[in-house]
Amino acid sequence: MKYAVLGSGAMGLRFGVLLQEAGFEVDFVDTWDKQLSTIRSQHGVYVSRDGQNKHLVPINVYSPEEYDGRADIQIVFTKQYMLAELLDRCAHFFNDKHYALTCMNGMGHIEKLNQYFAPEHVIGGTAMIGTVLNKAGDVDFIGQKGAGSVNFANQTEQPDDVTQEVVADFKVAGMNPTLTTNFNGTLMAKVVFNSVVNTLCTMFKVRMGEFIQAPTTRALSIQLIDEAYDVCERAGIKLLTSRQEEWQQVVTVSQTGNPLHFPSMYQDLSNGRETEVDYINGYIYDLGKKYNYEASTHNFLRHLVHLTEFTDKFDVNGFINQVLEDDKASEQKVAAVSQ
Repeated sequence: MKYAVLGSGAMGLRFGVLLQEAGFEVDFVDTWDKQLSTIRSQHGVYVSRDGQNKHLVPINVYSPEEYDGRADIQIVFTKQYMLAELLDRCAHFFNDKHYALTCMNGMGHIEKLNQYFAPEHVIGGTAMIGTVLNKAGDVDFIGQKGAGSVNFANQTEQPDDVTQEVVADFKVAGMNPTLTTNFNGTLMAKVVFNSVVNTLCTMFKVRMGEFIQAPTTRALSIQLIDEAYDVCERAGIKLLTSRQEEWQQVVTVSQTGNPLHFPSMYQDLSNGRETEVDYINGYIYDLGKKYNYEASTHNFLRHLVHLTEFTDKFDVNGFINQVLEDDKASEQKVAAVSQ
């Protein structure tokens, strides 16, 4: 089986490099010019694990326009708001035999993939794996070798031979895959997890291990989990875990899985990129509204993250200078009138 990773950022590189190191043929496709030029100039990507043992891994990387589409499986990994452009630029090499596999964060991507891939050729999934892109051409795998896991589900909820082969390949690559026949429940389980951990760690700019130690974490998390599960129940989505099991997963992953990890939403915020909060907390709120349910805490957090995005980019010095200039102009105007 041949693989192409469409969107070779942190997670795309991790999936692709692990598959390549396991002996599978992998190509990498990306739209970020700096990523392309850096990897080409250094003849590969630098890979470390928990900041240690940095080494160069040679990879084949292409822009969408350069790629010929020879892979059987297209692994799609990009930000939700960048997906439409990526798929449009890659569309010239898609064919009706290709499968799309995605473990992207949030929701909204399946509808976009279905514009290019039939449902029977779409494998959705989630990844409980922490990875950081330090800079172009430099990625850090969080956790020991073999850490983390992935869940896969066919959009049709009917696994075929190709899906079984993909699962077998991912086992060889050490990514601990599990195949389910609950498509929406599989995807939404990670959305709920991210709506707690990603969003709260981002709001307060803390690592997962710090977050889980706070005295208020349990109450905040359970409030968000309960709202999300209330929404899913109304939408007819059966999640993979119970409410208590979802909370326990938050605890386990934060305490022992990735305690030193800053979630991807924080990484986006700290690098001046748009976050995916609208596709996570916002998605939960919007889905609830369809069933006359107000997931108000999720909506409140969505707006708080957007406020944080605004304040992080706000030109404070320019604002202060403008206020001082306006005050000075007002004083001069008053003085002129007094004369």
